[in-house]
Amino acid sequence: MTHPNGVARIRVLVADDHPMMREGLAQAIASQPDMCVAGEAATGAEALAAHAEARPDVTLMDISLPDMCGVSAMLEIRRACPTARIIMLTTFRRDAQIRRAVQGGAAGFLLKSSVRSDLLEAIRAVHAGQRRIPAEIALELAQHLNHGSLSEREAQVLQCAACGNSNKRIAVVLAISEETVKAHMRTILSKLDANDRTHAVAIAIRRGIISL
Repeated sequence: MTHPNGVARIRVLVADDHPMMREGLAQAIASQPDMCVAGEAATGAEALAAHAEARPDVTLMDISLPDMCGVSAMLEIRRACPTARIIMLTTFRRDAQIRRAVQGGAAGFLLKSSVRSDLLEAIRAVHAGQRRIPAEIALELAQHLNHGSLSEREAQVLQCAACGNSNKRIAVVLAISEETVKAHMRTILSKLDANDRTHAVAIAIRRGIISL
């Protein structure tokens, strides 16, 4: 679709499970002479299908969708279309999810609390090939640079611990020795600068490393 002056509009896919948020974003985009809405989605599965069909220039992806994590949806889209430019929408600043999105190639982030003022500028910047990371999110990432991120196995151990499992039970569930579980737990406590496993679980949930 082109603007009357012959310049191609920025085609934007909006993926958010809240109808009012999705409608507000779509209206803001449609009101711009250099943009148009290429499609809408309320779930991760819908976002994958809509992106494959519409091939938008920019996608707005809620980081929290009802059927799958928005970061996972982003990764799936970028596996199919490595040049996809995706801006993650979030209401929080959990550094583990943000870090995963950055590593997966997210082109930008928008806090929903500031979406009204930053939305259009962010879309134009990302479409132009820039990356947009709000100062609040950059600060959250920077605060944890000195704290090593947990490995996949360490996250699994802590997730099991969060569910109330003993070291012995964790060993059975993950098919590893109890001594290995203890070693992982020591590393987890060190990486998260936690006093004990309860403290580690609380930190990991706050940072988005695990969930309950």
